[in-house]
Amino acid sequence: MLCCPDAQDYIVKPFEMLELIARIDVVLGRSHKGERTFKLKDVTVDLDKRTVKKAGEEVALAHREFCLLETLIHNKNIALSREKLLELAWGYDYEGETKTVDVHIQKLRKKLGWENEIKTVIKVGYRLEV
Repeated sequence: MLCCPDAQDYIVKPFEMLELIARIDVVLGRSHKGERTFKLKDVTVDLDKRTVKKAGEEVALAHREFCLLETLIHNKNIALSREKLLELAWGYDYEGETKTVDVHIQKLRKKLGWENEIKTVIKVGYRLEV
């Protein structure tokens, strides 16, 4: 099982400059000790405890749903292709269909109420808009 920060640091050439900057920000963000939380609307994600709360109530996410959410958070405001999301949240050796990303995105949108926050980028993939 992937979903670990170190695997997310690897970038395959060629890469976009925005992606490199986002990766640097992620690595620098990890150096801060303390609780890592992300808040958007009424949803709070604790990345260290791997918990999600919506309006104070805990939301149950499957392992891959949380990995995908974590990947979107680390790359907020950056459009990622389905292939890149698979690579980061599922791992390099994943051999399934890219449509699994669509299914997991739909589940996240519904569970978190982020229908407008997780944007579909036509002919690219998805972006968590903050």
